[in-house]
Amino acid sequence: GGKSEQLRQYSRAEYEALIEIGGKPMVSFVVDALLNVAEIRNVVVVGPRSELNGYFDNDRVKLVENGDGIMENVLLALANMQPTERVVVATGDIPLLTPEAVRDFIDCCARFDADFYYPIVAKEENEKNYPGMRRTYVRLREGVFTGGNIFLVNPQVVKQCVEAAKGIIAYRKQPVQLCRILGFKFILQYFLGTLTLPEVAKRVSEILTLRGAVVVSTYPEVGIDVDKPSDLDLVRSRFALRA
Repeated sequence: GGKSEQLRQYSRAEYEALIEIGGKPMVSFVVDALLNVAEIRNVVVVGPRSELNGYFDNDRVKLVENGDGIMENVLLALANMQPTERVVVATGDIPLLTPEAVRDFIDCCARFDADFYYPIVAKEENEKNYPGMRRTYVRLREGVFTGGNIFLVNPQVVKQCVEAAKGIIAYRKQPVQLCRILGFKFILQYFLGTLTLPEVAKRVSEILTLRGAVVVSTYPEVGIDVDKPSDLDLVRSRFALRA
């Protein structure tokens, strides 16, 4: 998760992932979900170690000091894992994430042969499960979707696409700016609502110089990040219902 500028009135935590829910930082709920997926053996948490040290008493969890941005943090995690298989990458500010949502995402990814897998969730799924949740949506020919915050990546190709990925990440919540990176044709198709999932996957693959796949998830929890007060209110209310 990024820095919690919009959430200062709710928490003194510098980063969104460190904001507490029920006495635990949000990132701890993400880690719990990942640890309960059989396909995931170990988890690397990239963040301020001094603030996270007391929360992860598990041999399967390793803490690594964070860098300056998302891609730098991904590289730090990979350097400390040296994996040979595909790796699940998740942001630390999606505390509603469940093991079931992660397993479903991995199962959906198995249908494609790619280096980078990105989930999207239909607007109706979000509104059915979390009415009133404000998200950034993109209209494609297949429907209206929002992006996820969990990914599956081939670690062997990450370094080659770092710079291009930074641009996409920077504008991931600004569809028009993102279309400008993808090209004029995408801007036109975006406003006409004629973009298709295969076209998006193909163009992103070209820009990142890897094989990309867009995966439709039916679990809104893969994308509900906490970066504004209304998000935090919703998440805290959901955790209160679980208690």
